[in-house]
Amino acid sequence: MGSAVITARAAATFDPVGRSVATARAFVRDTLQGWGYTDVVDDAVVLTSELVTNAVVHAGTAADVLCLRTEDGVRVEVSDHYPEREIPLQSSGLDFGSPDREGGRGLLLCAALASRWGVEYSPAHKHVWFQLDLPERPVGIRSAGPVLPTALLPVADERVRVAVVQIDGSGAIASWNEDAVFLFGYAADQVTGKQLTDFAAWPHTPGTSTGIADALRLSRWEGSYGIRGADGRVIPVYASHLRVRDTQGEPSTVCLLVRDHERAVLQTPVRPPVDSSNENRAVDPFEVFIGSPAPDDLDGLLQRTVERARDMLDADAAFLLLATDDETELEVRATTGLPSARQRFARVPVEAGTNRYSSARMPAVHEDLAAVPGAVPLLTDTGMRSVVTVPLKVEGRLTGSLGVAAEAAGRYTNEEALRLQFAADRIALAVESARLGELERLRRGSLSFLVEASDLLAGTLDRDQTLALMAQMTVPTLATWCAVYTIADQLSEPYLSYVLHEDEERIDGLKELLSSIAPPDPVPTPGARIWPAPARAGHEAALRVSTRTLGRDAPLSMGSAARTTLATAAAVGGETVVLPLVARNRVIGMLTLGKPSDEHFRQEILELAEDLSRRAALALDNARLYSERMAISQSLQRSLLPPGLPDVPNVEIEVIYRAAGEGNEVGGDFYDVFPIRDGAYGFAIGDVCGTGPEAAAVTGLARHALRLLAREGFGGPAVLERLNAAIMDEGDRSRFLTLLYGELWPQEDGSALLKVVCAGHPLPLRLRQDGSVEPAADPQPLLGVMDDLELYEQEVTLDPGDVLLCVTDGVTERREGTRMLGDDGLAEVLSVCTGLTAGAVAGRILRAVERFAAEPASDDMAILAMRVPEPQNF
Repeated sequence: MGSAVITARAAATFDPVGRSVATARAFVRDTLQGWGYTDVVDDAVVLTSELVTNAVVHAGTAADVLCLRTEDGVRVEVSDHYPEREIPLQSSGLDFGSPDREGGRGLLLCAALASRWGVEYSPAHKHVWFQLDLPERPVGIRSAGPVLPTALLPVADERVRVAVVQIDGSGAIASWNEDAVFLFGYAADQVTGKQLTDFAAWPHTPGTSTGIADALRLSRWEGSYGIRGADGRVIPVYASHLRVRDTQGEPSTVCLLVRDHERAVLQTPVRPPVDSSNENRAVDPFEVFIGSPAPDDLDGLLQRTVERARDMLDADAAFLLLATDDETELEVRATTGLPSARQRFARVPVEAGTNRYSSARMPAVHEDLAAVPGAVPLLTDTGMRSVVTVPLKVEGRLTGSLGVAAEAAGRYTNEEALRLQFAADRIALAVESARLGELERLRRGSLSFLVEASDLLAGTLDRDQTLALMAQMTVPTLATWCAVYTIADQLSEPYLSYVLHEDEERIDGLKELLSSIAPPDPVPTPGARIWPAPARAGHEAALRVSTRTLGRDAPLSMGSAARTTLATAAAVGGETVVLPLVARNRVIGMLTLGKPSDEHFRQEILELAEDLSRRAALALDNARLYSERMAISQSLQRSLLPPGLPDVPNVEIEVIYRAAGEGNEVGGDFYDVFPIRDGAYGFAIGDVCGTGPEAAAVTGLARHALRLLAREGFGGPAVLERLNAAIMDEGDRSRFLTLLYGELWPQEDGSALLKVVCAGHPLPLRLRQDGSVEPAADPQPLLGVMDDLELYEQEVTLDPGDVLLCVTDGVTERREGTRMLGDDGLAEVLSVCTGLTAGAVAGRILRAVERFAAEPASDDMAILAMRVPEPQNF
């Protein structure tokens, strides 16, 4: 760390298991966000993920992660414990490996992303560290401007409204002045105590810019965002934040907000370049046009550019568009004098026609747009008449377009075009450099976002949870609202399965609107496509409401339903795109993303959404396949269980069955109680070798064969001998099984006669009224092993109050470490069950088994209790 002073540290150790990588990422992210180092969080998470993966997955050891905070940045150290590693020689170079390899990319990423990094070896450890420096942030500029003629002063409304909002240390609104009430429509008591984030429409892009929570912690901040008004519309504002503290030392943030077109009221003037030490220094044309210091972020640079271009040509409006990578479209990134919220990120083609005036690659002057309507789509319905546009080019490649416009016709000639082109040439390289920097930050943020999204989607096979995760990952990171349509099969129509909006109060209205229109067509073509139906339906609904309320004192007299309709229309009034969910060459649904009124998606966000949709589609299809498989399995398994227990005169019978394995309702253990003929009943409890579907198949064979043979009049030994032969006939598919089979004969004196055959099964236990417990049968050979069996049956008489308990080995072989419940433990539990009903006896045995060990049972378990009740004395 050199001479840097460590101001905080956090450390954790992660076990050598796959889930440790995600846990380590969360640890680093939480630590750095807690320190307020949000600018370097994404890079730190990506590097930590790779280095911990190398330790726990490739080296197979635990990983130690140490985060160290300094005033200038953060250092993260990752160590593993691989003792057999050879220590490199002093002269040997580091082999980064191929960037396309699945593993070993950690050092390559460190070299690309970190400010500094290093590797240290010892016989027992490999120690990799990286340093990420914080970017410098200018905080506020003081200046004074000259006296200007009235005609050159900024334009503002007749009465300028300045909203003053104070935010306490927790981010909640503490005060709200009258101008704030006028601008946004909320009374002070409606917003006081609520989080500013509930009302702010903050421009959020993964990995880029500062979040609103970060902006509120800075000592001073200036910029543009939106406030969601009481009518649901987003009002663009220009804000100036100042962090203060009261007399008790409690910090708060004072926010001054004006309408965005009145930003001159709050905007800090630019300090002119002054260098008294060298008056003959060459003047940089870029600094002359932009001013010094230049903004250090792309949005600030673009906004400064359009404002200077507007002022330079005395225009009413200006705009700047950036070209996409393939130079086929231009994306609106900054405007002044135009409705910026409506235009931001809108896209127009580079080549709009066949002549030079229709191409953004050449300068163009339109003296009167009224004569050529639609020549500049960006200016449609804005009142602008004359416009001049020039290209931004770097090394001959089109990177953008800069234009200025005026409300009067005939304002511009080729001379103004040359001046504007000269300015564009001065700033083109700086704009392209800032754009590439923003794309790099976005790429890093996107990588971190997709890594976490993949972890979340891979962590569940529940269909409903997968749908919820898809929506929650896109809102608000990628879109303001999201809807997921699913398609059950090729003949089914798309079904609206999930809807989410960043404002929970808008979800019901949004769901109702989307349900009222036809779903988007399930087109398998990859990529996002525009879906205008929601915006059109919302506009029509709002028009109907507005027509009905015409003449009233709206919105005060407007009902809640009408206000909801207007708010929903505003929520879907922006751009809506549809991305297909394609898995295994089939469209299984659509992911729909939307923006509020007049807002557009930027191309990088759509590309990120496309990557997410591919991952989400596979996760959703995996959940569907798992659900279908489980439904089929459970249906088949339920068919193997007895339909119910018969009512046996003067005998209580209770069965408890627990199958091992996730989703199994029946396994290797089975039971049955059934009538044979008048006055005779059969009962059985058995255990097939193994668990799961294979054991369940033998279970079905045994249970149905027992019923059939017993009702044909065969006695117990003959029934089991024939069942043994049927199992042996299965060949390689056969499995041995233990079985306790018996016949139950209720007697007129209140007792019950049992004829029992125990073929390799845990012996049945008889509980007498005095609390004594004894086996009720002798052990005999199990089934499915030998062809010829000679079995015999034994008679047992249950007197009133006696209990016969039959269990499978899942009960007696319940383990906790080296301890086992065993036959003696079961007999001890049964000995204290005198006087209990059959149901109570079975329940007490089950509780004893569950409490014997902390871990869930790993074997199937069946408990059959029969009791002869004592006669009632009246």
